[in-house]
Amino acid sequence: MLELLVIIVLGTILGIICGLVPGLHPNAVNVILISLSPILLSYLSPIGLATLIVAVAVSNSIIDALPSIYLGAPDADSSAMNVLPGHKMLLDGKGHEAIILTITGSLFGLIFAIVSIPPLITFLSKGYPLIIKYIAFIIIAVMAFLILREKNRLWALIIFLLSGILGIATINLQIKEPLFPLFSGLFGISTLLLGLKNKVKIPKQEKVEINIKKRKIFKSVLTSLISGSIVSMLPGLGSAQGAILGSSIVKEKDSKSFLIMVGGISTIDFIISFVSIYALDKARNGSIVAVSKIMEAFTINDLIIFIAIALVVGGISTIIAMKMSKLFSTYISMINYNILSLTIIAGLTIAVLIISGFIGVIVLFTAIFLGMLPDLKETGKSHLMGSLILPVILFFLL
Repeated sequence: MLELLVIIVLGTILGIICGLVPGLHPNAVNVILISLSPILLSYLSPIGLATLIVAVAVSNSIIDALPSIYLGAPDADSSAMNVLPGHKMLLDGKGHEAIILTITGSLFGLIFAIVSIPPLITFLSKGYPLIIKYIAFIIIAVMAFLILREKNRLWALIIFLLSGILGIATINLQIKEPLFPLFSGLFGISTLLLGLKNKVKIPKQEKVEINIKKRKIFKSVLTSLISGSIVSMLPGLGSAQGAILGSSIVKEKDSKSFLIMVGGISTIDFIISFVSIYALDKARNGSIVAVSKIMEAFTINDLIIFIAIALVVGGISTIIAMKMSKLFSTYISMINYNILSLTIIAGLTIAVLIISGFIGVIVLFTAIFLGMLPDLKETGKSHLMGSLILPVILFFLL
């Protein structure tokens, strides 16, 4: 028990570091831990090492809202989309409120998902075999719905296809962490460059009491659970698409509700990944893949232990994120945004060069130009997720 407590603290700290440093993903930590596992397992039990991986992932999923919203430099996963409404709230002086909304969704999403595990096991074990032959067509239908809801449908389609082609090319390149330069360009640096072009200045952040109606939280998180459960069976789709689908179904256009949904789906997706490996023996999350490599078998007892760990780490990370957000909101307006943006751009470019090499830098710059296109053509940036979705569609069709 003492070993697990120490590991939980260490994993939470590592997750916070991963969450705060733009571009540093838990998968990078997982690769290091797996490579060192022969040594680490001489000191830790398999469940202890797996606990470390889980703690890093859960903590990161909550903390990474801070750089996404305050810096506009999202992590390399689908939850990067919370930068869009979150950054807009920051420019309205409501950055702290955006953070609270996101992590509130994350924490309540975690709780809702845990309570719903029994029906989720039945839903996945019974539902997935029924749709597996039709997954590609279902994904196509979902993307068609998302594109048709845009005013500029032609450009939405073009952006989806171009990002898909870039995704296919990038995935097939012999480089390390191909998604790092791809997503850093599509969602991170492109957003920062547009901010520099528009001479964005972050205003003084408002210090107001966050007043969130319980009904709004319940409705948004419940929608996250339903849409997240559906999206969990469709590879390539993530929290952004789940939140858009959910908000379309319940006719909710409020950006605050959207942030709660994105935060909720990000943690719900993680819990569903646990349920998926237990019920279907399929890991759809990098951290869960790492856990599956360490554990000989994944039993119901393991599921209960990891869920309990996720709940503890989620609670601790939520408190830390709220405290850190207050500091960020106090000092962010005092920082020169142009210098900050250029520093982050330079840091991400150097990181890509070190991790993914010169070819990774070419991918990064290509993705940057493509990432600016949705803003210039006034269409949804979520269509850039075609970089993952189109390869998945082709995988199931071919």
